[in-house]
Amino acid sequence: MDLLNDLVEKGLRRELPTRDEARAVLETSDDELLDVVAAAGKVRRHWFGRRVKLNYLVNLKSGLCPEDCSYCSQRLGSQAEILKYTWLKPDEATSAAEAGLRGGAKRVCLVASGRGPTDRDIDRVSKTISAIKDQHEGVEVCACLGLLSDGQAARLQEAGADAYNHNLNTSEATYGDICTTHDYSDRQETVRQAQSAGLSACSGLIAGMGESDEDLVDVVFALREMDPDSVPVNFLIPFEGTPLASEWNLTPQRALRILAMVRFVHPDAEVRLAGGREVHLRSMQPLALHLANSIFLGDYLTSEGQEGQSDLNMIADAGFEVEGAETTTLPEHREQAGKRPEELVAVRRRGAGTTLPPNA
Repeated sequence: MDLLNDLVEKGLRRELPTRDEARAVLETSDDELLDVVAAAGKVRRHWFGRRVKLNYLVNLKSGLCPEDCSYCSQRLGSQAEILKYTWLKPDEATSAAEAGLRGGAKRVCLVASGRGPTDRDIDRVSKTISAIKDQHEGVEVCACLGLLSDGQAARLQEAGADAYNHNLNTSEATYGDICTTHDYSDRQETVRQAQSAGLSACSGLIAGMGESDEDLVDVVFALREMDPDSVPVNFLIPFEGTPLASEWNLTPQRALRILAMVRFVHPDAEVRLAGGREVHLRSMQPLALHLANSIFLGDYLTSEGQEGQSDLNMIADAGFEVEGAETTTLPEHREQAGKRPEELVAVRRRGAGTTLPPNA
């Protein structure tokens, strides 16, 4: 299939596919699905081998959000039956992270509901970051706190945060149908602030909200333009009590095509299999490991994930291996691009081509 051969060649060169090529991946038939997975798998293995990075979510503050994002069980006016609580203390958050770290997670994702953090919230999260890193040398910490104000990203970076997550979620053209309390440009600006502060940007999408193929291509290309290091691909969980409760638009085959398209557009980025994978991929989750090189271990914000040992068994049974803490996730050209000048000096002193642990 000429399309797939061309996409593989472009992926190995980090060359951007055309929009028509990306759309064509989404339009392939079920008979072609294994060919699509195999082609995207070549790109994934070229940049990441057979490694699977494990990430673990800690929900620092749940529910009672003033934003009206239609997909979210924590949204303003949500009737979803979820736990609601205010900020976890640093020792409580550190304790919560232990389960994931024992299971092999190398990144802890600290998430809090709300429009964005106050300066006092940044102080709270900074203390939590310090507490986790004091007890677990080498662990990566990613913060996900909503829209950032000036200077907040720099404060998180100074506190030891390695990354910041803020998803674009859907196309700019349809964003107003999903949320009215902030806009698409607000999300883009927060990602830029994180990058400017030296944080690794983590930004992705939610598929299954009724979007078209064109919308999916739009958001994935918008993400490529922002060039995040990590691209989480979420599949909508239609929570009862939210406006999208009846949106069941995905099949396992559709989910795999979306992941393949994301991999072709972001060949050397960490593509993360995120929320909803168990619901929509079901028994085809192992095939998704040929496309994504990163997954969440355990539960999500307000929904249960697959049992952790089942994830570890799935990774081993599919012929993959859990990425160790001593291994740098990103290819060397990305790792060096994200380093500050003084860190690059350290790389040069160790010798060209040396792979450093994330916090070396």
